[in-house]
This record gives sequence, structure tokens and C-alpha cells, in this order.
Amino acid sequence: MNWLLAAVILGVCIVIALVRVFLGPTTPDRMVGMDTVNTLVVATMVVLGAAFHEAVYIDVAIVYALLSFVTTLFIAKYMEKGKL
Repeated sequence: MNWLLAAVILGVCIVIALVRVFLGPTTPDRMVGMDTVNTLVVATMVVLGAAFHEAVYIDVAIVYALLSFVTTLFIAKYMEKGKL
């Protein structure tokens, strides 16, 4: 039951971060909001993996976190210099 509560709280946090993504007045605000959503999705996958005793959720979370990190770096570089 505690795992379900944690997943629901993380889901609410994802919705709040998505509001920042859609309403963010500047591009960096939207970028930070999307990075936050990605981090919360990874945390949710870890919580669900612990709740259901399935290691596959943890494996997917690790790969997703790595891809999210690399994508954030590329987008930040593009925003800084205007080209990849």
C-alpha cells in the first residue's frame, strides 16, 4: 500500500511538472520542466519495480535515465550555441 501511495504522489508531481512544460514562459523553463518529468518517470519506475518485485522495471529505468541525460546534454548544447 505504501508503494501505491508513493507512485500516486510521483504521478501528481509529474502532472505539476508538465504544467511547467506547457506554461513555462521561456525555453529553459520548459527544458527544466521536461528534465524534471524524466527524473520523476525514472523514480516512478524504480518504485513500481520495488512494489511488484520485478527487476525489469529497474533495468528500463536505468536505460531511460541514461537516454534522458544524453538528450538533455544535446538540447542544452543546442540552446547554448544554436547548432549541434
